[in-house]
Amino acid sequence: MKHLLPLAATLLPLGIAAQSTCLDALPVSVGVTATDMVTGEACDYCASTNEGTNAIWYTYTATADTTMRLTTAVSGYPAVDTRVSIYSGACGALSCIVGDDDSGGNLASLVTWAATAGTTYTIAFDNRYSSAAFGFELSMLYIPPPPPEQLSFTTISIPGAGGIMGAVDMNNDGLDDAVMPGASSFRIAYQQPDASYLTTTFPTTNADNTASWSFSIGDWDSNGHRDLLYGGGSGATFMKANADGTAYTEITFPQYIFCQRTNFVDLNNDGHLDAFSCHDVDANVGFINDGNGNLTFTQGGYGTTCGNYGSIFTDYTNDGVPDLFVAKCGCDPQDLMMQNNGTGAFTNVAPAQGLNDSHQSWSSAWGDFDNDGDMDVLIGASSSGYHKLMMNDGTGNFTNATPGSGMDTFSGQSIEWTAHDFDNNGWIDILGGGALHFNNGDGTFSHQTGAPANQAVGDMNNDGFLDICTSAGYSQNQGNDNNWIRIIPVGVQSNRDAIGARVTIVSALGTQIRDIRSGDGFRYMSHIGAHFGLGTDTEVESVSIHWPNGTVEELKSPAINRTHTVVEGISTTITEDAESPFTFGPNPVIDVLFISGVPNARVEVLNAAGQVVMAQRMLGNELDVQGLAPGAYQLRLLGSAGLQSARFIKR
Repeated sequence: MKHLLPLAATLLPLGIAAQSTCLDALPVSVGVTATDMVTGEACDYCASTNEGTNAIWYTYTATADTTMRLTTAVSGYPAVDTRVSIYSGACGALSCIVGDDDSGGNLASLVTWAATAGTTYTIAFDNRYSSAAFGFELSMLYIPPPPPEQLSFTTISIPGAGGIMGAVDMNNDGLDDAVMPGASSFRIAYQQPDASYLTTTFPTTNADNTASWSFSIGDWDSNGHRDLLYGGGSGATFMKANADGTAYTEITFPQYIFCQRTNFVDLNNDGHLDAFSCHDVDANVGFINDGNGNLTFTQGGYGTTCGNYGSIFTDYTNDGVPDLFVAKCGCDPQDLMMQNNGTGAFTNVAPAQGLNDSHQSWSSAWGDFDNDGDMDVLIGASSSGYHKLMMNDGTGNFTNATPGSGMDTFSGQSIEWTAHDFDNNGWIDILGGGALHFNNGDGTFSHQTGAPANQAVGDMNNDGFLDICTSAGYSQNQGNDNNWIRIIPVGVQSNRDAIGARVTIVSALGTQIRDIRSGDGFRYMSHIGAHFGLGTDTEVESVSIHWPNGTVEELKSPAINRTHTVVEGISTTITEDAESPFTFGPNPVIDVLFISGVPNARVEVLNAAGQVVMAQRMLGNELDVQGLAPGAYQLRLLGSAGLQSARFIKR
């Protein structure tokens, strides 16, 4: 903390006006105060060493334990370029609490701080930019109550596991697995139906770059088996799965990249999954997929300066294509909001949206925090106590909603900030800064300190509640009585992982949205899919998927408390005929599918890419599917009732 030099009262000139020094600071109360010209003794500005030559001084004594808000954007007063510092302690030994320059918009100042009843705080405005008189307003803000029920977590070890960085379904059975990248091999601990794990080691050539900085997963060649991307200190290394997912080939690019966050995403909206890497010391990098198994290195169109740390792709404009936000740190800490024009060109609009900050940010948490159908953001701090909550108004414009949100009084720091619904109440929570921040549904967040540290997030025991991985296992979410539903889109015309899709559900709670992403937070790789909490709702009216290619499909009244795998362009309901009822099971199936009601029908099985992988005549009621790889399939039957179809999962 910075300290002001002692002020000797005996050295002050006779007749000096009140407000001119710390000792003569004018007491103020809640409400609007009109200032004089800024002509008093200078102060130290809390947020930097660039001092003004004069200041004007006030004090405020808190009447309650609360959050205080000060703004110089006051109706009826001149718009002046102000700068403010808030201190605690006595004159001669003041300690900075917070300072601000332009957070109030139009060059106005805006600060909040946690105030303790009976404590006197010193307020000083300096003349770094203007000495003109202005008005400021003090107000007390609402403090969110603690959540009615906090979550408990139990540490679960996965035998033989270590170095877990991913929580992703790697064998298409609908269960999240634990993925452990390495140097000359990597391991996958496959989750079993009983929540136990079986670990497989995949030898690889020695990786030129390990996942020392970040780790991403995505099926970039859409062959049904997910690939890996290691972000290291010298470059990017891909581990590409072969046709049956039994072996991986290393692809390393020669260009130097100080990789920070990496992602898989369709950058140019051509249906092929590309890759992206933040670059710490240069312009950001894209790897463009030509659809024929080749990636091309590109650089410069995704942010052209250094200091790029935490990237995340989300559709904040609701136009069907993912935009790019980059939380920045180091040499150029002005955050980026790169708006996607839909063909691969990105334009930075962060300054106009109030999304660029100069504080150190390594990642950001994006989600629809107010359930109004658009993506909001919490830009979490890594080296200061200021977290910025920005709410989207539905048109792609943002309002600073930090004051009174509860995030303004939380000072914990971390490089990992992510957004998921951990308590399944239908409101997206935030994990970061050493705490789990529960969304109260009214614009405020309550904090559960001592929560597990941020890591890869997935349902690691298939109970419908999101768990948080550790290096050697996971922190198991003990959950509550709330309901849930999980949607896993599988692309056919779109990239197989449907990364960039928007999933929307409607229930009595209202409307909830999720974007399908690869890579959030700074380093880890969370589950691919859309997880929704439902609170006490007992049904979902509809689920719609806006696929990356622009088409929209809808499911009516899907069952809750289960996972639904939805294949693009393939019906998810059974077509039945009154004269020839069609039933089958079990679903999911391991070896034999029993089918009744369609004697002598011709049967076809199509994979997620729409390819026919089985075709035969039904001679009984058994269909042997042992030879199929795990995943989602369409069953088509052509008999006397016409063409009927259904979806099933092979485990």
